[in-house]
Amino acid sequence: MILKELSAVNFKNFSGVEISLNPKINCFVGNNGQGKTTILDAIYYLSFCKSFLNPIDSQNINYKDAFFVLQGEYERAGKTERIYCGLKKGQKKIFKRNKKEYEKLSDHIGLFPLVIISPSDSDLITLGSDLRRKFLDGIISQFDSVYLENLLMYNKAVNQRNALLKYFQKNRIFNQDQLDSWDNQLVKYGEILFEKRKSLIQELTPVFQKYYQQISGGQEEVDLVYQSQLMKESFLDQIRNSLPEDLRKLFSTVGVHKDDLVFQISGRPIKKFGSQGQQKSFLIALKLAQLEFLKNTVGINPILLLDDVFDKLDEERVSHILEMVNGNHFGQIFLSDTHPKRIEDILSRLQLESSVFEVSNLEISQR
Repeated sequence: MILKELSAVNFKNFSGVEISLNPKINCFVGNNGQGKTTILDAIYYLSFCKSFLNPIDSQNINYKDAFFVLQGEYERAGKTERIYCGLKKGQKKIFKRNKKEYEKLSDHIGLFPLVIISPSDSDLITLGSDLRRKFLDGIISQFDSVYLENLLMYNKAVNQRNALLKYFQKNRIFNQDQLDSWDNQLVKYGEILFEKRKSLIQELTPVFQKYYQQISGGQEEVDLVYQSQLMKESFLDQIRNSLPEDLRKLFSTVGVHKDDLVFQISGRPIKKFGSQGQQKSFLIALKLAQLEFLKNTVGINPILLLDDVFDKLDEERVSHILEMVNGNHFGQIFLSDTHPKRIEDILSRLQLESSVFEVSNLEISQR
């Protein structure tokens, strides 16, 4: 899969952008704050129907205007695909594929697979388990629309059950039949999510370990450990046994919404025992494993976005990563960097097929 043309009108700080893109490597270089990441975000938006930087759609409209438009022309499975996204303030977002509007945005997810590596990935290590669950759910949802539907239904059941617990407390009543209805929904959808997540981690782990060894030189052992309450006993039994605590806390204390993915280095949590360099290598390896897994699952080379990932890495490691992702196993690559000469020298030395675009004052020019 290749993104051949990208255009953006009134997207964030850009008033208008049109770019013809290289089928292999596209580098956007320049100082910080010039708009490099915005270009990558526009590409991300066309795959996921949302920004990876700002979840509030209206705030992605140029402050001077009342709308934005994003368009991309892809080559996918030997066919030309045109994707359109338009948003006007106060109106519904419109997404079209080949001029046909989607009834549900979820129908678009996974058709144009994409993986992004960015500085915010460090949150996967440093912040709470909800981000790591979203990471797992995001991977599976790109190739399994049924999983996405089950996830939405499970989250709805959790919210409804929590609301019912609060209703019982407020009105000093209790109705087991009403509670059983939502308990059964939790079990029905939760067990499916659990099995899918467990299967994903089993497949992802050896690929992730392979990439980490390549990046780090094989100096440490790393692992991904899935933690879920469903590994202990029957989900339904756990729900019933947790009822007194749920009634006291007024929310559902057991379920796959409590799952976590533990990142380990040499058998210990990387959050506490990994250096900055080890953590960065860990995250890059994890995302490259995600990309390979998606490719093998959907049969399409996902687009890879590298947003300022070379910051604080030496030239040798940057060269190694670029050489690795340029292999035939990877597809089209977009990267942003603040060191134009370093990137151009590496691309030239490795003889990599590429285009370099300079971004300055919200203007884009090819070097």
